[in-house]
Amino acid sequence: MIRRALIPAILLASLACAQEKKDAEKLAPYYPTPETVVERMLKLGGLKAGEKMFDLGSGDGRIVIMAADKFKADATGVEFDADLYKQSMDRIRALGLDKRSRIIHGDIAKQDFSSADMLTVYLLPSSNDKIRPMLEKQLKKGTRIVAHDFMFQGWTPVKEEHIEDDGEGRSHTLYLYVR
Repeated sequence: MIRRALIPAILLASLACAQEKKDAEKLAPYYPTPETVVERMLKLGGLKAGEKMFDLGSGDGRIVIMAADKFKADATGVEFDADLYKQSMDRIRALGLDKRSRIIHGDIAKQDFSSADMLTVYLLPSSNDKIRPMLEKQLKKGTRIVAHDFMFQGWTPVKEEHIEDDGEGRSHTLYLYVR
């Protein structure tokens, strides 16, 4: 009888884990930001050498890598997808940037960004809404957030930058927020 009672509990725990994984995956599909736009994001945010920056949903790591290599920042990405995490960490190691950059394999909503000087975000509007309360609690005064294409509801950007053509025939809008 005890075994029968455990089966529903095990099933419920498995479903909860599967739902948690599904929710984290929904924050954004992988859609790489063109290198020219990556550089504009980091410049718009005023990233300086030695500053701590985080890329939420770091994909293949291109923002983290440019932040560490070109801007000399202490750069961290957060990526849920195991393959993208591995790909980006392999590239970071191959470039010799592992002292200044890293990728956390995990859920954005379960991270601590309180040490951030700057964040970059390219998530869906609903995902921005989901993480906004967490960021409002964690981010210190003066933290800069650069959002790509999608605004944060309830926040007013201090600056917007429109990129008419990224070289791939697509336009972009960047939003700079300061907490």
